Amino acid sequence: MIHEWGHFAAARKAKVVVEEFGFGLPPRATTLFKQKGTAFTLNWIPFGGFVRLKGENTLDEKERLAKGSFGAASIPARIVILCAGVFMNFVLAVLLLTFGFWAGRWVPTYLSLQDMQQAADAGIIHMELAVIIDDVVSGGPAAQIGIPEESILVSIDGIRVSHPDQVPEIQSTKDIVEYRVLVGPEYAIEDTYTLELDEGKAGVFISLFPRELYSPERSLLQSAVLAFRESAIMTKQTVMGIGGLFTSLASSGRVPEGITGLVGIAQLTHASVQEGFMTYIRLVALLSLSLAVLNILPFPALDGGRLAFVLAELVSRRPVNRRLELLVNGVGFLFLLAVIFLITFYDIARLF
Repeated sequence: MIHEWGHFAAARKAKVVVEEFGFGLPPRATTLFKQKGTAFTLNWIPFGGFVRLKGENTLDEKERLAKGSFGAASIPARIVILCAGVFMNFVLAVLLLTFGFWAGRWVPTYLSLQDMQQAADAGIIHMELAVIIDDVVSGGPAAQIGIPEESILVSIDGIRVSHPDQVPEIQSTKDIVEYRVLVGPEYAIEDTYTLELDEGKAGVFISLFPRELYSPERSLLQSAVLAFRESAIMTKQTVMGIGGLFTSLASSGRVPEGITGLVGIAQLTHASVQEGFMTYIRLVALLSLSLAVLNILPFPALDGGRLAFVLAELVSRRPVNRRLELLVNGVGFLFLLAVIFLITFYDIARLF
């Protein structure tokens, strides 16, 4: 709704008549109320919403250019109207992220352990690394004496371990070693194991693990800077996800893992609410950014697709063929609905 309100407010500012503000997609279920010439309606398909501007979908040239119509507005005004929804989504996301980094002391998203270490060195986060036993080889020395997976390796023969590279160095000249590990909730339980090595190997897979990870207190300005950084990362990941979706649909007709629709969003929302208000806020910020990225793509029926026609008019200095524009946007809209239903089908299938 914040997206559609952006279009609505920009259109009103440009003196373009907003004929309808719809909650959900047509067909219309009922008209809730009318205000200043705008009908606020409830529609049967519960996917988002829309605003209908005067003359936006007409073929008649006189109606298209009538006073108060979208086509009669200047090209800069039309560009602002089309981009206003996406802009509001970005504004909402940045505000929520700023609040989260400030009040919730969120840890920013990092795509590698190296990035996290650089952030820790810069004081952006606090991180204490440890060596974790990710997996235990079946039948190996560690498995035979019951060393658990996902335990933290503290020391070998009393030598403190802080990096995986230390493990083969310490074990290279030994046949028997003593592992001191931390297990259980929050790694509060300490156990000791003595094991015989097999050619210097214990039969475990190990990696670096951020045992302690939290953020210090931040100012609003620092939080805002992190919010813009987080928005950039989320935007990039969303573009990659959308690209992966259409690539998978084109190659196999399947919806890839990690892409979800209404059912999946409902599940995520429920899970985030259970975890707490701040987790829910972070999900809302992600959804708002995802909606912004999707809508600005130059695809028919989306804001980006409509913007492409306006920019084409700006370049050619004459309106694009209206019949072609409406046909392309109509086909694009039907295609998007088909994708939504396909993703929803996969969401439901994954429940079982």
